[in-house]
Amino acid sequence: MSLLSPEALEAALNAIGQERYHILHPFHDLLHGGKLTKGQIQAWALNRYYYQASIPAKDASLLARLPTPDLRREWRRRLEDHDGDGTHPGGVERWLALTDALGLDRDYVVSLRGLLPATRFAVDAYVRFVREKSLLEAIASSLTEMFSPNIISQRVSGMLRNYDFITPQTLAYFTPRLTQAPQDVAFALNYVKQYADTAEKQEQVLAALRFKCDLLWVQLDALHLAYVSPCLPPPGAFVPAA
Repeated sequence: MSLLSPEALEAALNAIGQERYHILHPFHDLLHGGKLTKGQIQAWALNRYYYQASIPAKDASLLARLPTPDLRREWRRRLEDHDGDGTHPGGVERWLALTDALGLDRDYVVSLRGLLPATRFAVDAYVRFVREKSLLEAIASSLTEMFSPNIISQRVSGMLRNYDFITPQTLAYFTPRLTQAPQDVAFALNYVKQYADTAEKQEQVLAALRFKCDLLWVQLDALHLAYVSPCLPPPGAFVPAA
């Protein structure tokens, strides 16, 4: 491909989200449309915990590679958003509050004993991607957050409307993300537009975002196969109560 202007690169990134973001997955429609059982929602929350809990490890590996104090301060904020600051809980703790509210035993969730193998493989692949790829590709892979406000608003409003066991407190994880994600995007998008200054680098950036969309999609594929159709959890995975 030929070198794109920064504006055209941003448009190409947005086009990937329009085509590939997991807001389009059938499992998401079932989740926010009130068509899942409590056990199926428990399975979603339990498996998503591994993704949430792995984000700080991903961000720490990226932080260690950033060359300036300004860049490190920016990425360190992300670590605090997810790990907390010792006084205020971060996203990982808020996700555990969600699994608590859904009736899952916290020790069981944290142990990862009920995790789907595909969830583990996908999340581990993401952490490894950020650790091993170029800094530009690693930062670009975070740009799925460009599309997250829409999925959060659909998820929260739909789940509150359709499930009597869901309350605003249950979904408290998502409220801070509505302000944190746009802040994260502003930095990452500006970085990518500035440093993806060759056609080759721009293609790497686009491929990184496709990869991230794919690994989010495949996690929902695994949930749908295991808990919706044909509903056959693999050995050792979480099994909802009858």
